Amino acid sequence: MSKMAAEGGGKEMNEIKSQFSTREGAYKLLTHSEYSRPNRVPFNSQGSNPVRVSFVNVNDQSGNGDRICFNVGRELYFYIYKGVRKAADLSKPIDKRIYKGTQPTCHDFNHLTATAESVSLLVGFSAGQVQLIDPIKKETSKLFNEERLIDKSRVTCVKWVPGSESLFLVAHSSGSMYLYNVEHTCGTTAPHYQLLKQGESYAVHTCKSKATRNPLLKWSVGDGAINEFSFSPDGKFLACVSQDGFLRVFNFDAVELHGTMKSYFGGLLCVCWSPDGKYIVAGGEDDLVTVWSFVDCRVIARGHGHKSWVSVVAFDHYTTSVEETDPMEFSGSDEDFQEQIQFGRDRANSTQSRLSKRNSTDSRPVSVTYRFGSVGQDTQLCLWDLTEDILFPHLPLSRTRTHTNVMNASGASAVIPSNPSANGSNASAANSLPAPLPRSNSLPHSAAGSGKSSATDNPIATGVSKFATLSLHDRKDRHPEKDHKRNHSMGHISSKSSDKLNLLTKTKTDPAKTLGTQLCPRMEDVPLLEPLVCKKIAHERLTVLIFLEDCIVTACQEGFICTWARPGKVGLLSSQNQANSPSGTVV
Repeated sequence: MSKMAAEGGGKEMNEIKSQFSTREGAYKLLTHSEYSRPNRVPFNSQGSNPVRVSFVNVNDQSGNGDRICFNVGRELYFYIYKGVRKAADLSKPIDKRIYKGTQPTCHDFNHLTATAESVSLLVGFSAGQVQLIDPIKKETSKLFNEERLIDKSRVTCVKWVPGSESLFLVAHSSGSMYLYNVEHTCGTTAPHYQLLKQGESYAVHTCKSKATRNPLLKWSVGDGAINEFSFSPDGKFLACVSQDGFLRVFNFDAVELHGTMKSYFGGLLCVCWSPDGKYIVAGGEDDLVTVWSFVDCRVIARGHGHKSWVSVVAFDHYTTSVEETDPMEFSGSDEDFQEQIQFGRDRANSTQSRLSKRNSTDSRPVSVTYRFGSVGQDTQLCLWDLTEDILFPHLPLSRTRTHTNVMNASGASAVIPSNPSANGSNASAANSLPAPLPRSNSLPHSAAGSGKSSATDNPIATGVSKFATLSLHDRKDRHPEKDHKRNHSMGHISSKSSDKLNLLTKTKTDPAKTLGTQLCPRMEDVPLLEPLVCKKIAHERLTVLIFLEDCIVTACQEGFICTWARPGKVGLLSSQNQANSPSGTVV
C-alpha cells in the first residue's frame, strides 16, 4: 500500500468509494466489470512501470467491438472489453504476452487501420525498444530500436501520428522524441543526424543516410525526461510535458514552438487537450492541475484537490456542454435559430465538431462548460468543471449574453471578441468569478499579439510525409556542424548538457526567475478551481483515467482496471451477469 493510501485520519478517510455524484447523477463502480490479471491477485508493483490502458473499437458485426489492452509488470493482456454490458471474463484473453529482461511501459492502437481481423498495437519498453504487434493475429511484425542504437533509455510515451497509417512518435526518458515510419528499417549502425531546426530549448534533427531509415526525425526537448506528449484534436500541434517542469506546445508540421508554460514546482507528468483544442491541462509534481489557453499562451486557472503528484489528466468529451450561436453563419427564421441553440451532454464527435466550429474572430459560444478529470498518487479521482466565468472573466455572465446574442442573431455585427482581456477592463474580473475561487481577483492580461494559433492547412500526414522522403526544401542548416547528441542518464538531468541549445533552458528553470511571470503566475494571480468530486477510489496510486461514452475507466498500480457506469447506464449490466461472474473481485 502506498504511503498516501496508508496514512490519513481514521477509517472514514481511508474508505474506498464505490460511487460518487455530480450534477448529472450518480457514477457507480461495476465490480464485475473489473479487468486484471486472470488470478485477480493484487500485483506487487514495487519498482515496476505504471499500469497503462489502451482501447480500440474494431467495428465487428456483434456490436461488441471494444478491445482493451493493459500492461501489469512484465505482462501484457488483450481482452474483449464488455464495459457496462456484461461481466468481464478474465479466463479468456485474446492475447497474453510475458516479456523477459524488459517491461512494457506504454502502448497505443492505430484506430485508422483497426478491423475485426487485425489491429496494429505499438508497445514501448523500459529498455528503449518499440514493438509492433497484432494481438488478434497473435503476430509480432516488427521491433524498432532493437539494438538500442537510437536510444537506450526508457520509452515514456508512444502514439500513432493522427491520420497516418504508418507514422508514429516515441518519447524517451533521455529527453528525446523520435518519429518513425513502420515501413522503414532502423539500420545496423547508430544514426547520424543533421540539424533541421532549433529554437529556445529544443532542436530537431533529420537522420543523415543514403537510404531512408528510422528515425525520420529526432526531437531534443528541454532538460530531462519527456514524461508525456499529446496531439491536438486536429493533429497539427503537439503538447509535451517534461521533468524540467515545462509544457511546450509545438506546431508539429512546421516544427516550431508555439508556446510554453512552467509548473509551480517540480516536473510535469501528464497533459491533455480540450475537445476543441482551445485549452490544455497539465498535471505533475506540484499536486496541481494547470489550465493553459492555447490561443493566449497563458495560464488561466489552477486546480487544487490532490494531496500528491497528479499522474493523469483527461477531458470528458461526453460531458462537455455547449450552448452556442453562430451569428455569422445563420440565415432563417427565429424558430430555425432556436433549433440551433443546444445544451446538455453531447456525444464526443458531436461536441468536438461543434466546439471546432468556433472561430476566434467569427463566432463564440453563449455558454460552455468543459469537464475534465485527474487521478494521482494520492489514490484520488478528481472531476473539474471549467466554466465560462473562468474562460471569459471580463465579460458579463452568460444569462445576459445569451439574451443579447439571441436578440442580435440576424446581424453580423453582434460578434463579441474572443480575447476577453483585449478590452483592458481588469476590474470586473473579481466580480464575475464565483465564490469558490477566493484567489481569482486579478487575472493577468493576455500577451499582445496572441495570433499564434494559426496552423498550416495541410493534414498532418501530408505535412510530415515530406520528412519521410527527406526532401526538406525548407531546411535551415544554420549549424550543420552540430551533431547534437544527448546522453542523459535515465530520468535524470545530465550534468554534461551544457551545450548552447540548453543554455536558455538552464536560465529559465530557475524558479525564482519564472515565478510571477506569464510562464508561471503566482497562485494569487489566477483563479483557483475546486474539484466537483474528490474521492479515494483505490488502495494504490492511480495510473489511468479514460472517459468513454457509457463509463469512466480508472486503473491503479495493483493492476485492477475499474469501470464506473455513468448515470443511467448501470442497468445495462444485468443481474444475471452479476450473478454469473466470478467471485473474489477486489474492489
